[in-house]
Amino acid sequence: MTVKGRTSDFRDVVESRRSTRKFVKGKEVGRDVLERIVECGRWAPSGANVQCWDCIVVHDPAMSEEVRQVFLRQAQRLRDHAKGFPAVSKNYLSNTVAIIIVIGDPRWKVCFPQATSPEWDEEYQDNNEAIFLCSLGAVIQNIQLGVTAEGLTSAWLSGGGEDATNRELSALLGYPAWMKAYGTIPVGFPVAEQDRRYRRPLEQLCHWDRYEPRQYRTHEQIDFYESTLRPFTMYRDDEDMRDWPDFAEKLGDWADAFTTDEPNPSGKLEDEADFSKPRTVGKATKARNRS
Repeated sequence: MTVKGRTSDFRDVVESRRSTRKFVKGKEVGRDVLERIVECGRWAPSGANVQCWDCIVVHDPAMSEEVRQVFLRQAQRLRDHAKGFPAVSKNYLSNTVAIIIVIGDPRWKVCFPQATSPEWDEEYQDNNEAIFLCSLGAVIQNIQLGVTAEGLTSAWLSGGGEDATNRELSALLGYPAWMKAYGTIPVGFPVAEQDRRYRRPLEQLCHWDRYEPRQYRTHEQIDFYESTLRPFTMYRDDEDMRDWPDFAEKLGDWADAFTTDEPNPSGKLEDEADFSKPRTVGKATKARNRS
């Protein structure tokens, strides 16, 4: 096969990957398939080549059910304590052929660059945390692409990384409680062909040689996405928002900001703002204020 052919095949896999929460019931796959998927993760890049992860493949039906129960409780906590987030039920986990849990081992951060003077401690601690998380993101993405290459589909559940959920998973699966399940990847057969979810225009996110201020997304744009638009971009099966039948209604004055090359035509950049919690309340987040 030519290099061009391999590139084309790889792009097909990348563009076919979906986060799916509807799986066909009663299907099974062998360990050989799951090993090939985890093998894709084994080749992921990591800081200092430390490979700071382990993968627990939950394949036994009884253990899968126990893991599902952990995530049912996790979903209930979201409904109780993170109101307004468009969370979905985790019942679909009962239809998986396997659940792959990626465990991050924080001890390996010692291998990343370390400050040799006190005034640089914070700088390098923050940097090492970023290296650690990026390494874990790489292995999770590789696994998801491996799932797609096998004709299967998956999702990425970050909820295992919450302390309460991680304590339950640690006790159930036997890994040290000071490690953390940064990625939980349910694997299954999709019930139907999946369309593409919303993606920003390439021309909006790709900057050439320097950051282009007209491609900057404003504070208000993020507020609008969080407060109003998020549930639709998370779950609708259209790559381009302009294909939505209610596009004008949902986007209003924000249509150009989300669908054109320049979300910020003025080119004006803003000072840093506090986004540690939602700043506005829209239709999608009013549930936060309900008792």
